[in-house]
Amino acid sequence: MTRPDDLETLFAQARTLSPADEGAAERFLTRFRAAAPPRRPRPAAWWPTLLASAAVVAGLLTLCPAPDLPASAAYDAYQSAWGEGW
Repeated sequence: MTRPDDLETLFAQARTLSPADEGAAERFLTRFRAAAPPRRPRPAAWWPTLLASAAVVAGLLTLCPAPDLPASAAYDAYQSAWGEGW
């Protein structure tokens, strides 16, 4: 049977780092870092640029109305066939 004083001593020893613990941690970290795949840089996101460009084009089209287009021959033929106010 273990006495409470022995358990307290055992827990105190377990909480104290020894040089063997530090060496084991260093060996683990060295192997872990060597086994980890290298990180590749993320490709640049292109969609914010595309959205900004679309917003600029839409703004310009809204601010600059289309010029009056001349009536074409097809429009004239359609208007003469159906009459005014179609």
